[in-house]
Amino acid sequence: MTSRSDIPPADGHSFHGKSGFLPPQLYRYLVTHGSPTDDILADLTAETAALGGAAGMQIPADQGALLTILTAAIAPSRAIEIGTFTGYSSLCVARALPPGGRLLCLDVSDEWTSIARRYWERAGVSDRVELRLGPAAESLAQLPARPTFDLAFIDADKEAYQAYLELLLPRLNPNGLIIVDNVLQSGQVLAEDGAETEASPNVVAMRAFNEALARDRRVQVVMLPVADGLTLARKLP
Repeated sequence: MTSRSDIPPADGHSFHGKSGFLPPQLYRYLVTHGSPTDDILADLTAETAALGGAAGMQIPADQGALLTILTAAIAPSRAIEIGTFTGYSSLCVARALPPGGRLLCLDVSDEWTSIARRYWERAGVSDRVELRLGPAAESLAQLPARPTFDLAFIDADKEAYQAYLELLLPRLNPNGLIIVDNVLQSGQVLAEDGAETEASPNVVAMRAFNEALARDRRVQVVMLPVADGLTLARKLP
């Protein structure tokens, strides 16, 4: 979940985002040379945009497409999402699940996830998705502490990312993939001399998380400059 700016649509593509690392023209080229979004995702984007400032928490279309491709490639029997908001990312994952695949969504907002539930129903994936409302750490702790999930997406409160990782890893199958959003914080993770005290709690937390994850021998990690930064972490066997 990160901040967005609108770019005029063209050729059936949806521009509900921006890259913090590419010029607008190059980002437009990138998106127009990927598969376009459909009416359901476009309508969800429009309804989310009407929320005002909170709409910035929705992932952009290119990141959603990447989630769909990764899900289809992995074919997880069980996936989990921490931070659902209005459901864009969960819809991208749920649509790509294999037959019998299930997605567990954890969020604290009944108001925002009520929008997600409507779009799951419209897309015909509501039978694949389970929503649990409440603090995500508590919901995770209540799950059996054994490998169950093949795919996880973290896009929630940044200061809790490390706690989520520790709760997820015992519940992730070997070679399972954790996808972590907002790891670059609009580039603010690059600490400048004397700027540490001015950094927001989210930036401070993300710097610490990124450093810890890079040294974590339980996972293989790659960071990608997608949207606001995306980390892929594979649990080593």
